[in-house]
Amino acid sequence: MSRVGKHPVEIPAGVNVVLEGGVLKGKGKNGEFGFRLHESVSAEIVDNKIIFKPCGEDKVSRSMWGTSRAIVAKAVRGLSEKFTKKINFVGVGYKASVQGKKLIMQLGYSHDVVFEIPDDLQMTCESPTVVTISGADSQRVGEIVKRLQRFRPLEPYKGKGIVIEGQYVYRKEGKKK
Repeated sequence: MSRVGKHPVEIPAGVNVVLEGGVLKGKGKNGEFGFRLHESVSAEIVDNKIIFKPCGEDKVSRSMWGTSRAIVAKAVRGLSEKFTKKINFVGVGYKASVQGKKLIMQLGYSHDVVFEIPDDLQMTCESPTVVTISGADSQRVGEIVKRLQRFRPLEPYKGKGIVIEGQYVYRKEGKKK
């Protein structure tokens, strides 16, 4: 039995969610979402709450029950408040700046790395070495953070690279003489 699926999803003020033919559609101040329910899960909207129920007692129904609830809960939360992640540029000369819809990064290469900011996300530079990425979709924010981190992955010997705030850097010991 799913422990996650049992809990209803609260719909915050300012968010409108509609169930149409097995598709949950939501709209809020930060955007909109659409989620097609798995055929083994049903949902209903009662008193500003979304209640999920499995259609059977098999393993697929129970697993999709909790998964569907978790995905919709994150999407509804993103419509009322934005998800935010910070990345730090650690290294001599590593810095970034936002110019219009472009993030320009200096990462020790012979050229600047230019990254086009997607329309559904916002990026701000608090300082030259800290960039904040925010958006309504948690998965999209994480995807863009990981894509940026690929330009300069963490280097375990000196700890240089693009670091997600709160991420543990596993440091290795260097060569001994």
